[in-house]
Parts: sequence; structure tokens; C-alpha cells
Amino acid sequence: MKALQYLAAVFSNKCPRCRKGYLYKTHNAYDLSNNVKMNDHCPVCGQPTEIEVGFYYGTGYVSYALSVAFVVASFVAWKVLIGVTFAIDDNRIFYWMGTAIILLLLCQPLIMRLSRTLWLSWFVKYDADWKTHIPEETGRVIPEQMEH
Repeated sequence: MKALQYLAAVFSNKCPRCRKGYLYKTHNAYDLSNNVKMNDHCPVCGQPTEIEVGFYYGTGYVSYALSVAFVVASFVAWKVLIGVTFAIDDNRIFYWMGTAIILLLLCQPLIMRLSRTLWLSWFVKYDADWKTHIPEETGRVIPEQMEH
């Protein structure tokens, strides 16, 4: 049950500490000018979303892993549904490649948000009693260096 609650919070881009407040300023992932703009603090529990300067650089690895998983899953689905073979005269593999690239590009805003939410959830743990506990403020944030 806890794993389902965790996954629901991650996929809905909610704060990992309280699982109620939204992390992003806009709910639309396809608003590309505001896609990864996050609230400075969770609007519900006050958890800071930027733990230290450069905190989200690690999300590149998470995004890469999610993209690879997406491509592998699309290949398996294509193989099961279409039956791709690796014969010299069979060009269906190129149709899969084109389809996978287009789908990956279309899903990229969602993958970017999901990777940031996952990354934050690995460093900020759920607190069932968040209303009585004050969120931890780190001293490693320099306001002048934020969003540069």
C-alpha cells in the first residue's frame, strides 16, 4: 500500500514529504516555457524543493534511464504486436525506430518532470506527521545562485 501511495505521489508530481502539495508552478507539462519551474517550497508543508545549488544536475541520469526504459518497452511492444525480424529485406525495424523517436520526443516534457520528482523523492522522505514537524532547511543554498 505504501508503494502505491509513493508512486501516486511521484506520478502526480506532488511533494514527497507531505504528498499533498504540487511541486511545479503549472500543472501542464507541455507549457514548455514553464515546464520545469518549481515552487521554492511546497505550498502545503513548506518543504524546500531546492536542497542545494545544482541539486537537479543528477536528474540527467534519471531522465536517461527513463528514456532507455521507454525505448526498450516500445521495442518489446512493437516486437509482440508487429513481429519485427532482423532479416536483410525486412525494413520494419526502421518504422519502429521512427515511431520510438517521435514518441520519445512527445513524452520528453513528462519524463523531465518525472525525473525531477523522482530525484527529490529519493532525498526527501515522507513524513506522516508533517503538520507537527518543521521541514529541514539546508544551509547549502545561496539565493543569488538559484536558477542560473
